[in-house]
Amino acid sequence: MSHTLGIRQAQKQKTRQALLDAALGLLEGQSLSSLGLREVTRAVGVAPTAFYRHFRSTADLGVALVEEALGSLHAMIRVTVSADGTPDERIARAVELIAGHVAAHPAHVRFIARERHGGVRPVREAIQDQLARFGEEVKRELAKDPLSRGWSDDDLLMLANLYVDQMLITASLFLDTLEKGAQDQRDEVVRIATRRLRLISIGRQHWLD
Repeated sequence: MSHTLGIRQAQKQKTRQALLDAALGLLEGQSLSSLGLREVTRAVGVAPTAFYRHFRSTADLGVALVEEALGSLHAMIRVTVSADGTPDERIARAVELIAGHVAAHPAHVRFIARERHGGVRPVREAIQDQLARFGEEVKRELAKDPLSRGWSDDDLLMLANLYVDQMLITASLFLDTLEKGAQDQRDEVVRIATRRLRLISIGRQHWLD
C-alpha cells in the first residue's frame, strides 16, 4: 500500500511541476493576469479539472512560481554581501553571480520583473514578501561586517534594501542583453552595475562620518 501511495505522490508532484513549467513557458509572452488555466492544462495534456488538484487558481499558481523563482536565491543573496574579500572583490563576485543566475534562469527572472508590479495582487504580495526576507537576510550579513559597527538597525536595513534593489535592477539589465545576445552590451551592464555597487560601498564607508 505504501509503495502505491509513493507512486501516486510522485506522479502528483510530476504533474504539479509540469503545470508550473508550462505556465512559465506561456508567460514568456503574456502577463499572469491574462493567463487562462485551460491554456496551462492544454499545454500539459491534462483535463482542466486536474488543475484544481494542485492549485486553487492561476493566482495560486503564480505564487508557487514566485517561490520557485526566488525561494532558492536566499543563499546566493547572502553570499553576494558576505564579508569575504575586499570591497571590489565582493562587488565583482556579486555581479557575476547575478549574471550567472540570469543566464541559467531567464524565464524566472522575466516573470519576477513583469509581475513585481503586475495586476495579480497575491503574486505582487508574494514577491514583496520574498524581497523583504532578502532585505532582512542581507541586513544580518551586513551586521557581521566590522564596517557596520555603530550602525542602527534601521540604517542597516536601508542599506540592505539598496543592495537588493540594485541586484534586481542588474538582473533585469542582464536579461535584456541575454535576449539581444550582445557581448558588448553585457560588458556595459557589468561596468554600470560595478560602478553603482561601488558607489553604495563608498557611501557605506562614510555614512557615520
